[in-house]
Amino acid sequence: MTESKSMILGCAGKSLTREEINFYRNECPWAFILFARNIGETEQIRDLVAEMRDCIGRPDALVFIDQEGGRVQRLRPPLAPNYPAGGALGALWRDDHDAGARAAWLMARLHAFDLLRYGITADCLPVLDVPIEGASDVIGARAYGKEPRAVIELGRAAAEGLMSGGVLPVMKHIPGHGRAFADTHFELPTVDASLSDLQRHDFAPFRELNDLPMAMTAHVVYSAIDPKNPATTSGKVIDEIIRRDIGFDGLLMSDDTSMKALSGDFPTKAASILAAGCDLVLHCNGVFEEMVGIASRTTGLEGKSLERAKRALTYIRKRDAAEENEIRAEFATYFDAVA
Repeated sequence: MTESKSMILGCAGKSLTREEINFYRNECPWAFILFARNIGETEQIRDLVAEMRDCIGRPDALVFIDQEGGRVQRLRPPLAPNYPAGGALGALWRDDHDAGARAAWLMARLHAFDLLRYGITADCLPVLDVPIEGASDVIGARAYGKEPRAVIELGRAAAEGLMSGGVLPVMKHIPGHGRAFADTHFELPTVDASLSDLQRHDFAPFRELNDLPMAMTAHVVYSAIDPKNPATTSGKVIDEIIRRDIGFDGLLMSDDTSMKALSGDFPTKAASILAAGCDLVLHCNGVFEEMVGIASRTTGLEGKSLERAKRALTYIRKRDAAEENEIRAEFATYFDAVA
């Protein structure tokens, strides 16, 4: 079997083209990610997931998706209910901390039921960003709240809910996207807050949840740390902040390289991301020529990165014995629209 490369890739449509099959077989990405353009009906999703894994000869390969609730939710009815955004959970938490945390766990456990039905095994959740007033709404209601404690408690509950259902969580966007005044899909934001403010407010949720298996970087410049490079391509941010200050030694993946926040061509992006200390390069939009560029400068998964990847897989727990109908009924006592 070909050595896995340090990349997570998407695909263009609802089934793989012959060109994609040959490419994945030769380049062997470590994992895959699905978006709304890849989602049709039940058997189609299962077939696509199986085909992806078959290409690289790894039936246990992770398949990721963004299934948060609210506006960031790739599986929609009838494949999965429409769930509330993180901000709705935060509102519940502010009224009753225990109820908010329980609802966050229940919703994540329901995500796990939904995702495993199609063979999807990793969810890019929880969102641990703590927005400030006036920041870009790219995070907005996706956040659990504007205070670190709410984000910490609800983020932990969501991660535990996913893992109890056999799905791996990915906390994002480390070390914090909440102060960004621009949407990284289109431009690169710079955050000018002091290091002490960042440590107290933005970094706090990631530090508290630094034992989770995976994290996704922020395409954000923190001028107090590295005024030239976004976290994703900053060796200083990754080494001094993410690894040392925050204390995260799990598997670190970039945010999407097809977003406009990162400069350079795709080979340059891939090389810069890995050189900075990320373990994995993420490319989401399925554009074939871009994936070829990513693969051209992506190396084999080895050393500490391979150790982290192997360790992440050990977080996949045997699913608890919870009954889906009971979980849905309990969640409906908080949010009856998804009963």
